[in-house]
Order: sequence, then structure tokens, then C-alpha cells
Amino acid sequence: MYKKILVPLDGSARAEEILPHVEEMASKYRSTVLLLRAMEITIKIEGAEFMPLAGGAEMVNRAMEEERKAAATYLEGVQVRLQAKGIATQTRLVYGPVVEALIMAAGQEQVDLIAMASHGRTGAARVFYGSVASGVLHRVDRPLLIVRSRKAD
Repeated sequence: MYKKILVPLDGSARAEEILPHVEEMASKYRSTVLLLRAMEITIKIEGAEFMPLAGGAEMVNRAMEEERKAAATYLEGVQVRLQAKGIATQTRLVYGPVVEALIMAAGQEQVDLIAMASHGRTGAARVFYGSVASGVLHRVDRPLLIVRSRKAD
């Protein structure tokens, strides 16, 4: 039924709340789990100060590479845990706005299900912070499993 399950993770305990559900489904259906980390490229400029052009690009590139390595290491750690349980697992890092990156990866990888945890925010908090789960829910063209997480960010 579900040959490939996409699981977006951001490194938080909250996001990992989906893993027990995915483990059970992947074991039952002999699915491959695709662990995905979507990384937005943002540059923070404090006050009115700007980085010198000569060293600025190098600093940004170095910071992005460090973040990429940390994300890859994290995904590999989750991958090892799932593979130890006999679950076929792949990892993928993508760049861009999270909702768009998830939807694009789901299409490219031809996943049968997207499984993710949600903050479960409501009201003003949801409006202010936005909701990846809500954004995916309203735009995705395939089944979506959302588990409300009770863990702190």
C-alpha cells in the first residue's frame, strides 16, 4: 500500500514524534522511509551593519556548509536507528521554503505518503508562526498523516 513514506524532520524531538507511527507502517507494508530535511537559506543582518563583501560570501558559505553537515549527520543517525529495526531508509537534504521543498520532493521521489508531526498551534500563534503541516495539507496531492506533537520545541 505505502511503498515509500516521506518523513520531514527538522532535528527536534517534536518532529520525531511521528517516527513510532512510521516504523509500524513501514514494518507492516515493507515500505522505504525517506527522511527529508528541508533547509531554508536565510541571512540575518543585525542592525544596520553589513558584512564586508570580500569575506561575507565566504562566511555565509562556511555557515551553510556547517549546517548542511550537521543536518546530514542528524539524518544519518535517524537512518541508522530505523535500519537497525529492519526498515529500508534513505535520506535527502533539500534547500528552499519548507512547504514547497516537501511537496517538490514528494513528487520527485514519487512517495505514497507524507508522515509528519505538527506543533498543534492554534489562533494567533498559528497565524504568526505559520504552519508547515497546514501548508502541506492544503497543497499536497497524496495521502498525509499528521500527528499532533505534545513535545516542546
